[in-house]
Amino acid sequence: MRTKPCLTAVEVKKIAAAAESEAIKRQWTVAIVVVDDGGHMISLMRMDGASPANVEFALGKARTAALTRRSSKAWEERLTSGLMSTLGMPVMPVQGGLPILVMGECVGAVGVSGAMAAEDEQIAQAGLDSVGS
Repeated sequence: MRTKPCLTAVEVKKIAAAAESEAIKRQWTVAIVVVDDGGHMISLMRMDGASPANVEFALGKARTAALTRRSSKAWEERLTSGLMSTLGMPVMPVQGGLPILVMGECVGAVGVSGAMAAEDEQIAQAGLDSVGS
């Protein structure tokens, strides 16, 4: 039987805390979602002032990254360049979702929404950097 790494609660808390810290440092009001490799929500942080819609967008970005094993920005670039359509796939092609990779395996993803798209990804990356992903 094959084994693979997976996220622990400790790592999820570390990712969420580092992402929140980056958002606070930059004074960006966002929602931060961490999902497992199947796109199921493990953690949600909706900062004071973040819209309820930001939660849905962050979840969509995180699910896109987890299920496709690519950043949500990669989908945005593919669509805007005309290389492809989503063909009905449930993807959120907007920057701000990053897969969490461990030993070449996707173990989950983090999605952020509420700031500008590049800023959302910066916050997500801060979360990943906290666990060396």
